[in-house]
Formats: sequence, structure tokens, C-alpha cells
Amino acid sequence: MSKYNILIIDDEKIVCDMMKLSLEQEEGYEVESFLNGAAALERLKEKKFDMVVTDFKMKGIDGLEVLRTVKQLYPKTAVIMITAFANLDVAIEALREDVHDFFPKPIKIKDLKESIRKALP
Repeated sequence: MSKYNILIIDDEKIVCDMMKLSLEQEEGYEVESFLNGAAALERLKEKKFDMVVTDFKMKGIDGLEVLRTVKQLYPKTAVIMITAFANLDVAIEALREDVHDFFPKPIKIKDLKESIRKALP
């Protein structure tokens, strides 16, 4: 059985590291992480991921732009958005763009894992 590939994008290194470590060691996923949207989008042009987890608010390319690009390149790839700036407007816009799930920070890793499991085939 092949492992699922997950892309994590968050401008906080500690958040990336925590999610990457947990998803690789506890769930067996193959995880790549990036600290900015621009680098992550370059990687997305090279490789399809089964799941993308992205922060909403980042300098430069934000989570909505990441979401739109993922959906344009790989319509079936699920995207989970996380944010420290959770409000109803942000959530509604993300849902309009077909986000799989939306979590406020600090993220509960148990909830993230459950959402990922539901999204993957």
C-alpha cells in the first residue's frame, strides 16, 4: 500500500514541525512542509499531493490563493485550512472555495488527523 502524501504550509516553523512529526510518526504519511505559500506553490507544480494543510494568513501568498491553486491544478485534492484569525467571513470564503475543513489555531492534532482520514480515499 502506498503512503499518502501531505503538504503542510505554515509561516510558523513550530506549527509545521509539530504537524509533520505527528503525521509522519503516528500516521505513517509522507509529509513535506513549507514556511511560505510561494515555495509551496512551486512544489505543487512539480508534484501532486493527496492532501494540503495550509495556514490562512501568511505574507505574500495566503491560504486562499493556495486553496485556489490546488483546486485549479488538482481538483480532487482536499485542502484543510488553519488560522489564528478565525472569523465567520474567512470561514465562509474558504467554504465557497471548496475547502475540506477549517480549524482555528492552536490546532488540535487529534482533530486534524481525523479530518485528514475522512478526506483521504
